[in-house]
Amino acid sequence: MDIAQKIIKYLLKNPPQTEADILRAKRKFCKESKTKNVPPNSDLLKIYHTKKTKSIKLENLLRKRGIRTLSGIAPIAVLTKPYPCPGNCAYCPKEKDMPTSYLSNEPAVMRAILCKFNPYKQVQMRLKALQSNGHNIDKLELIVMGGTWSYLKEKYQTWYIKECFRAANDFPKIIKSSKTNLAYEQKRNEKTKNRIVGLTLETRPDYINEEELEKMRNFGCTRIEIGIQHIDDKILKLNKRGHTVEQTIKATSLMRNYGFKITYHIMPNLPGSTPSKDLAMCKKIFTNPNFQPDQIKLYPCVVAKGSLLYRWWKQGKWKSYSTKTLINLLINIKSITPPWVRIIRVIRDIPEESIIDGNKITNLRQTVQSIMREREIVCQCIRCREAGHQNHAEKYKPYPQSRTYKTIDGTEIFLSFESKNKEVLFAFCRLCLPKNSNTALIRELHTYGQMTALGQKGTVQHRGMGKKLLQTAEKITKQKKYTALSIISGIGVRDYYRKLGYQLQNTYMLKKLK
Repeated sequence: MDIAQKIIKYLLKNPPQTEADILRAKRKFCKESKTKNVPPNSDLLKIYHTKKTKSIKLENLLRKRGIRTLSGIAPIAVLTKPYPCPGNCAYCPKEKDMPTSYLSNEPAVMRAILCKFNPYKQVQMRLKALQSNGHNIDKLELIVMGGTWSYLKEKYQTWYIKECFRAANDFPKIIKSSKTNLAYEQKRNEKTKNRIVGLTLETRPDYINEEELEKMRNFGCTRIEIGIQHIDDKILKLNKRGHTVEQTIKATSLMRNYGFKITYHIMPNLPGSTPSKDLAMCKKIFTNPNFQPDQIKLYPCVVAKGSLLYRWWKQGKWKSYSTKTLINLLINIKSITPPWVRIIRVIRDIPEESIIDGNKITNLRQTVQSIMREREIVCQCIRCREAGHQNHAEKYKPYPQSRTYKTIDGTEIFLSFESKNKEVLFAFCRLCLPKNSNTALIRELHTYGQMTALGQKGTVQHRGMGKKLLQTAEKITKQKKYTALSIISGIGVRDYYRKLGYQLQNTYMLKKLK
C-alpha cells in the first residue's frame, strides 16, 4: 500500500486532534517505510476524498490555513513593479525600489521581491503554496496590488495581466517564456483547470473614466478598489490626496453602470479628522445614494518613516487615536454596516516594527469581534455572516431573502440565501436596475463556504443556490420590463453562464429576455 494511503487509513481510525498528531503519523509511516519523501497534505487530502468514511476535523487539519479558501475562492495577490505615483499623500511612506505606499517587510511585498515582481512567478508561487497546504485552486480571485494601476503604461498592463493568466493556465508546469497574447490566454482560461473567476485592480477615483473602464473590462477585471480615504474635501486637501469627493461620486456612478463590484479604501484617523467625523463619514457612505459601495477596507492611519506625516508627528501636529478610541470607533462602524456590504479588512497588513505611531494590534478584527460579543453588539456585514466563517453552517437551512436600496443611478436588489435568523449567509446576487438602460446588470453572484472543486458537491458550494438566485434575478428583470440581463463575468466563469443560456457580448455575458 502507498505510504499516503496508509497514513490516511491510520488517521481515519485514529482521528487527530491537532496538526502535531498528523505530523507524528507521517513520521511513523515514513520511518517504517524507510523513506524521506514525506507526503504533503495536498496528497493526503486527495486520498481522503476517495474514502467513504469522512472526518471533517481531519479534513480541516489537513488543509493548512483553511481561512484562505473559506469564502469560496482562492485569492492570489500579486504586486506590480515599483513605479512613480501620481499622488503625493501625506501619510504615504516612500521606500526606495518599492511600489508607492508599500514596505519591503510586508508579507505580499516580500513574496513579490523574491520573484523580482514578475507576475508569472508570483502567481505560480502562490498556487504552489496553496496546493501544498491542501487547498483547491480551480477558482481563483486575482488581486493586483502595487499602487495606482491606471498610471502604469498600457503595454506593461497588458503584458502583466497576460502573464498572470498564462501562469494559471500553465500550472503546475512552468513555461519560462511565451509569445502568446492576452486574448489567447484568456480563451485558454475559460476551459483550464485553474480558472480566474475574478480580477481586482486598484486605482484612484480621479483616474476613473469610460475609457479606463473599457480597458479594465478587456483585461477581465470584475472588481475595482479605489482609495477614497475620506468624504470631506478639507481633510482630503490637508492630506494632499489630490482628488475631491465629487470625483469619488462620479467614479462610483461610472463603475456601477459598467457592472463592476466597488470597494472603497477608507482611512479613519487622518489628520484633520476625529472619531465623530469618521463615523459620520461611514454613515453617509452606507446610506447616501451617491456612494453605496459593495465592500470596504478600513485602514486606520498609522505613521511610517519616509512620509510627510512622520514629520508632522515629530512636530506634534498629529497623534493617533488611543487603542480604546479606535476599537470603539470600529465597533460603531461595524454596528451600522448594511447586510449587503462586506468589510474586507479593518487594518493594513503593515508589520509592527514599521509602525512608529498608530494601531499595532495585528489581530484587531478578532479583538473588536470579541468585545462586540461581550457587549452583545451584532455586525451584519457579509464577512461576519458568510457560511465558511460560521460553526456548523451546514446545519442551517437556507431561505431566500431580498433587500432593496437606492443608488444615484437606479435601484440595487441584494438577493440571497440565508439562515432563518439571518446570521448565516450562504449565497447572494447583486442585481442592478439602472434608470437609463433597457438592460439590467448582475454585478456579483457568489456562493460562500469552503471552496469546493469543480464537479464536486460541497457542504454549501455546488448545491444549486447560485442558479436559483440567477433565475430569481431573471424573473425580477422581466417584471421590471428590462429586455436583457447582462453579467460582469470573470473569464473563468464564462462557461458556467453559457450553460445557462448566456452569450458573450462585449466582455459581458448577456441573455435577452422574452
